[in-house]
Amino acid sequence: MSELFDRIDALVASRSPLPPPAERKRLRAAHGLTLDEVAVALEVRRATVSGWESGKTEPRPPERDAYARMLKQLAEIYPADPNSAAPAEDTVVPETFASAPAPAPEARTLSTAPVSDTAVTATEENTQPSPAPDSAPAAASRPARTARPSTSSPTSTSRRPAARKAAPANTPAGADPRFANGPLAVVDVDDDGQVLAYCVGGLVLDVPAKSLPSLVEWTLKEALLGQPKLSGPGKDADPLIVLTESALERYGLPVALTEEERHTGRIPEGHKVIKQLVRAEWQLTKRGFGPWARIYRPASGSERACVQLCIPSWNALDPRSWGHAGQLAPADLARLLGVYATRVMTPRGSTAVTSLELMTGFHPPTRASEADETGKRHSEHNPGSLGKDAIDPLDWPPCEVPDGHPVLKDLPRFHTRTPAEKLFEEAYDWARPFTDVEYTRRHLVGIDVNMAFAAGANGLTVGLGAPTRVKAPVFDAKLPGSWLVDLSHVDLSKVKVGRDKWVDLDSALLPSPFTPSGERPTGPAWYATPTVAYAVELGYDVTPLEAWVRYDCGRYLDSWYSRLRDAFLATMADLGVHADTDPADFLTAMVGWRQRDPELAIVVDAVKGTVKGGLGKLRERPRGEGWKSGEPWRALARPTWRPDIRAAVISRTRINLHRKIVRHAAFTGQYPVAILSDCVVYAVDGASPLDFLPYKDGKPLPGGFKLGINPGLVKWEGTQELLWGEGVREQFAAPELNLARYIKDGTVTNVDNGE
Repeated sequence: MSELFDRIDALVASRSPLPPPAERKRLRAAHGLTLDEVAVALEVRRATVSGWESGKTEPRPPERDAYARMLKQLAEIYPADPNSAAPAEDTVVPETFASAPAPAPEARTLSTAPVSDTAVTATEENTQPSPAPDSAPAAASRPARTARPSTSSPTSTSRRPAARKAAPANTPAGADPRFANGPLAVVDVDDDGQVLAYCVGGLVLDVPAKSLPSLVEWTLKEALLGQPKLSGPGKDADPLIVLTESALERYGLPVALTEEERHTGRIPEGHKVIKQLVRAEWQLTKRGFGPWARIYRPASGSERACVQLCIPSWNALDPRSWGHAGQLAPADLARLLGVYATRVMTPRGSTAVTSLELMTGFHPPTRASEADETGKRHSEHNPGSLGKDAIDPLDWPPCEVPDGHPVLKDLPRFHTRTPAEKLFEEAYDWARPFTDVEYTRRHLVGIDVNMAFAAGANGLTVGLGAPTRVKAPVFDAKLPGSWLVDLSHVDLSKVKVGRDKWVDLDSALLPSPFTPSGERPTGPAWYATPTVAYAVELGYDVTPLEAWVRYDCGRYLDSWYSRLRDAFLATMADLGVHADTDPADFLTAMVGWRQRDPELAIVVDAVKGTVKGGLGKLRERPRGEGWKSGEPWRALARPTWRPDIRAAVISRTRINLHRKIVRHAAFTGQYPVAILSDCVVYAVDGASPLDFLPYKDGKPLPGGFKLGINPGLVKWEGTQELLWGEGVREQFAAPELNLARYIKDGTVTNVDNGE
């Protein structure tokens, strides 16, 4: 009888009444719940909840009853306004992609009225980046010519986008009507000569503009493109227009740059298109008209008029971060860039430039003050940011700056700074010969830390203000800075693991945690705070001789990290690799993940490039422009030129890796044979990480390596036979050749004198 009752209960639950999709989203947002929180409570995927809210799917038992119960309770707390119109059906595109590319949706083509054919240039302006909406754009392909409805037919589904303040009829509930068509568009010319703008979610707009200046006008007045700001004091993201080769030809621009133009990074100022822009009173930034041109007019009050251009055939999409994105069809490129824009931010240039914009988007240098006695507001420093102005080049600590910096101009020519003169926090490049026991092993297995540098930035306290020089300071692990201290006495043969547990290790088989080469320091050297703190953690006393510390500090990179982590995890989930899966399932899911959706896999590479590129930009070096050693260069004027922050992140990343290596050695007796940045190679009998990583009852070694996709966890990098490694080292007469560089596929390149 109980089974019968259960079946009846299940039948009733299968028909639990649910509000319309838009109302479901309104109720969740009203209570401040995220998609992730609801998904965890109902034990479903985030994408599943998003599908329920968009109306693409409907919940099934047993989740349906629980979901209906939650919505009913929220409706009692947050009743709908009876005076407001009933919420429209939420037609937002799916939250995530299927693991394989889905068939292209039917393109939605919108007709717009022509705008006046006027004409544009751009100076550097500090535009802040924007946040991403919850949902990611779906795949779309270029529509057939017959798929575009006639704008003259009375039954046509086309429509003209209304003025900026009016949202299109199918704008998702909660979306900003100003940016109803998404953050960007790829402009192309079809076989009929019609100019089309491919937006996210399969949307296609007719573009009436017949010149580049009129395209800019149309983008700002009609296209409804852009993204809302990331934080309160920030600014909305400007619309991004990507120009295909056919669009370049249509608007009078070269399909490719000449060798001289590639060298200067721009077309000549006398180009006819630039003259058109000037006549139309548009301006260009100091970078000129290059692969990432910004076209704008000076802001009038809070109103901005700025459009970002991206030109793939001019190498705007660097293959190192964007793979073959520049060769994609317009709709596919709109989908790819739309995913990145939605989950990270609208690209502002290279992934490195975009990364810095993401940092400042969460922490703009200034904010509006409270109104004064006359009711006016003024610009003031925004607490938690890096400040309105960069540190004066001559105020930088000499130990923190790279060679050629103005503060070092009095050094003798060709002087090589020692560790006691220069902060040198870099990633590992270390290897050692095999031991006799390791020669009996069968395989070399490499494991790689996911998003290692992003994980190193998470929760890291960094300096926000100017440095203070302190003589003979007492070390404070909570104070960011650079410390001159002798760590040569730290002996890895006996270290403290945990609060009071000391273990004996073979220090000859371990790299030093204090140098990128893994060699033990021989005297005083400059270190970032995480490195010195690790020496204390290992159980050793430290006595700094000098320090440059920053008392104004904070966790500046936390929001930046969270955004990139979420983008990485969401995109990997779309590719079938989910967080919190058991180790065996994770290794299985990682096999062939790129082939499930090659274009979406590019987004993963772009997110990783955003992490590394942004950290590299924190210590950007001179880039030509006639620079001479000892002279300032352009990047020094940025508040985000912060080599100390870069050093701290790299220091913490290297220390995090060494801590795991020590825990693993103390528990298993296994030592690495090679380390390159975030890849570690072990000589073991098995061919899989599961054959040597310690797991007990499905749980990893506390503080050790754990398989998984989350930043800081590890994945399998590659396996080769140990005889392969020995053969390579013999071939190049390099017993300490870093095999971590070649462990992925076994292909050995760029070997010069053993490296």
